[in-house]
Amino acid sequence: MLLRQSEGATAQRLRPAPGKREGRPRVCKAAVMSQDDFEKAAKEVKHLKTKPSDEDMLLLYSLYKQATVGDVNIDCPGMLDLKGKAKWNAWKAQKGSDKEDMMKKYIQKVQELKEKHGIE
Repeated sequence: MLLRQSEGATAQRLRPAPGKREGRPRVCKAAVMSQDDFEKAAKEVKHLKTKPSDEDMLLLYSLYKQATVGDVNIDCPGMLDLKGKAKWNAWKAQKGSDKEDMMKKYIQKVQELKEKHGIE
């Protein structure tokens, strides 16, 4: 709370500027739960009984990178780096997508893979 001393020695409350709030910022519970679920899914995907297909792996990679980093921010790998180029192209395909949407899609894909491949 901001106080201003007036000439009459009484303190007056000042309101924060429009758009500003005092104290700790509010965090949406859905965002926290989604972040927790995302982190849990990222750990669980490492413990699948069998390795998913290359297509599924590229999709997981692109969703994860878009959710954690955002739009692709590195140069395209050289033409001899086939694996790196495939990963870069998959990530670039997600360009402009919302991070929270990518987290949700990642969680859904991991759930689908857990049902398909099983988990250790």
